[in-house]
Amino acid sequence: MKTAVKHISLVALFAMTMVPMAKADESRLYQYSTIDALLAGAYEGDITVSELAKHGNFGIGTYNRVDGEMILLDGVFFKVKGSGKVELANPQEHSPLAIVTDFKTDTRVDLSDAKTLAELEAKLDASLVNKNLFYAIRIEGEFDGMTTRAIYPQDKPYKPLAEVSKTQSVFKIGATKGQLIGFRSPAFVKGFNVPGYHWHFLSADHNSGGHVLALQLLTGHAQIATISAVELKVPTSDSFMNADQSKDRSQELHAVEKSRN
Repeated sequence: MKTAVKHISLVALFAMTMVPMAKADESRLYQYSTIDALLAGAYEGDITVSELAKHGNFGIGTYNRVDGEMILLDGVFFKVKGSGKVELANPQEHSPLAIVTDFKTDTRVDLSDAKTLAELEAKLDASLVNKNLFYAIRIEGEFDGMTTRAIYPQDKPYKPLAEVSKTQSVFKIGATKGQLIGFRSPAFVKGFNVPGYHWHFLSADHNSGGHVLALQLLTGHAQIATISAVELKVPTSDSFMNADQSKDRSQELHAVEKSRN
């Protein structure tokens, strides 16, 4: 019991010392839990979709038991299930990891000369002056093809995400229109977020989507929101408490992301 009280106090101290530093009109990233906890198998969180909605209208993440991919777009939470079906998330559903923000566009970039995911990210990097800030990025485009993934809900005892991802569902989506919902995080976030880019996709008809592995872009443009204020909410769940976050999980993260091209 004493350990739990100390844990909550540290969370409160972080919130009190970090959050007020943000300016009133400054975009803020709200993150629940850490990527290392998810990699370790912490698949049960204690925050609901309705609570996450109070912190932003744009974001990505997953749902408890890694039941599909989370997409928050224009204030609406979608779930791309392991079957590939896209559905609206239940407001009372819980999440073990989520990153959200109130999207405020400050930069626009034309991406018509970028074709692959690597070219798209290089084009975006060329437009970003400060690589040590966070960026929320919304891309509307037409695609010649898209490869995404989602995961079926897991059962206890939970395996590490690198093991679970070996059984992920991969979807080869043909010509499509839709939106990429993503974030670019600085290199120093190792452990609590994904360094570099992290993308989810939702088709314009809301019939397909998922975590992006590869794409072929025909035309598109990006809206970028610069973020310099970050609020990290550390879970008090048993799942998070028991997750071993003392080891370097960089290779595990790479294994989870390695199908990208």
